[in-house]
Amino acid sequence: MQQLDHLDWISISLYFLLLVGVAIWVIRKKEENTEDYFLAGRNVGWFVVGASIFASNIGSEHVVGLAGTGASNKLPLLIYEIHAWVVLMLGWVFLPFYARSGVFTMPEFLEKRFDARSRWVLSVFSIVAYVLTKISVTIYAGGVVVSALLGIDFWTGAIATVILTGLYTVLGGMRAVVYTETLQAILLVVGAAVLTFIGLDKVGGWGSMVDTLGPEYFNMWRPSTDPDFPWPSLFITSTIVGIWYWCTDQYIVQRTLTAKNIKEGRRGTIFGALLKLLPVFLFLIPGVIALTLKMRGELHWESADEAFPVLMSNLLPSGLRGLVAAGLLAALMSSLASVFNSCSTLFTVDVY
Repeated sequence: MQQLDHLDWISISLYFLLLVGVAIWVIRKKEENTEDYFLAGRNVGWFVVGASIFASNIGSEHVVGLAGTGASNKLPLLIYEIHAWVVLMLGWVFLPFYARSGVFTMPEFLEKRFDARSRWVLSVFSIVAYVLTKISVTIYAGGVVVSALLGIDFWTGAIATVILTGLYTVLGGMRAVVYTETLQAILLVVGAAVLTFIGLDKVGGWGSMVDTLGPEYFNMWRPSTDPDFPWPSLFITSTIVGIWYWCTDQYIVQRTLTAKNIKEGRRGTIFGALLKLLPVFLFLIPGVIALTLKMRGELHWESADEAFPVLMSNLLPSGLRGLVAAGLLAALMSSLASVFNSCSTLFTVDVY
């Protein structure tokens, strides 16, 4: 991997300046009440709702992992990335019940529907699960990504990420989270799109990739007899997991609860569903490009998870490398900010 140079550092610095500017602007506008702190005053438009849903879902481990999927003949796992229809189910089936009940959290909704015991169980379980899965994995991935990109040691990168993200999350509440996530979603999409287009040009286009890897490599739907990825099992399990994650998980649903009304919330889920289709092209295709270049002897990496950062550092010119690196940092920080805010909402509203 090539080291970042002065132009790359300028790109990254501009990102952080813009992020700090947005955070300060939002923090100065916030009101001192519970609804504003945890649900941005329930006054957010569809664009911000949709961008926040997307940014919450996509973390740096997601970007690196999807590229690794594309570089290791595991394309059937893409089924988890084409769940746009489940996001729409959130808007049209679940959101009206959540919004009309006036709840802050999913456990609170369970209490209204059943009893206080169900609320307590889900609250405690969710907080523990977030700490052991989402927060720990995101911080670990963040430490790895930051140390690789910026050339600092793992613990410094991990702690710096937590402190910086925690500062604007704690000071600005949900309003700071959703508006900074909108900025981060735009940067992530632009940065990854640049890498995809330059990568496709480098390998000679889609047809050239198919010639190198063979058309069967791009087959997402494997027969039911396939030992690794039988399509019926993948479809059933991914649907169950998808409905839980997109329609009932506090981490995602809280974004839609910030909408001005149900109509804006539904528009936000449409926009979020559209953005959810982009990772197939923006994160997985670079992994396939990296594999193509490796098979031609033009690129070298050991693990499939190295595909995205190695491709980024070797293909992109100075300045653009920093833009994509900033996109990776944005993905990391947006996911971390989301889970921090959701955890604090669950603890404060349901427990404390």
